[in-house]
Amino acid sequence: MIARRGRAAASALLSAALIAGLVGCSNDPLADQYRAGDNKGYIAGDFRVVEIPAADRGDPVEFEGTTESGDSVSSGDFAGGVLVVNFWYAACGPCRAEAPDLEKAYSAFEGQDVAFLGINTVDAPQAAAAFADTYGISYPSVMAAQDGAVKLAFAERTPINATPTTLVLDGEGRVAARIIGQLPDDSFLTTLVRDALDEL
Repeated sequence: MIARRGRAAASALLSAALIAGLVGCSNDPLADQYRAGDNKGYIAGDFRVVEIPAADRGDPVEFEGTTESGDSVSSGDFAGGVLVVNFWYAACGPCRAEAPDLEKAYSAFEGQDVAFLGINTVDAPQAAAAFADTYGISYPSVMAAQDGAVKLAFAERTPINATPTTLVLDGEGRVAARIIGQLPDDSFLTTLVRDALDEL
């Protein structure tokens, strides 16, 4: 009887120590979001801006895909200009919240050597088109759910570990800047785009 109580107490003490150890060394935002159990359906970034000096940029991102309206698009269509690429999907709350800021930034560069392209990672074309109508998005999106090669082309050049993520590609098609997480407003993006434009 005493031996059983001793084993039970030792087991309880060991379990508590393991839990404390795991909690103490947990510093993983993804794991924290999972444990929170809020079922929000997206992986949130922590809003970080990473600018990459021209000398440190990798190879150009080469991609091709089909937009929600069925048009073919490829990296060659944007050669020589700045390209803003936004990874999103319709059920993503931060994607909805930042949509007006993306459209505002897009409008700010009308007539300049700047293009915007969404990369929808989950939805069917009809859902992406409905999102564009609802949120007033006037630039196209590539449907990556039907063609994983589009996502892979970007992932080979830069980490895409949060949704939304926004990239600024320079005139050579290289990743010049990365915004991880939801845009707080359009000013961060427009500044990065102007910097890339100045390099042309």
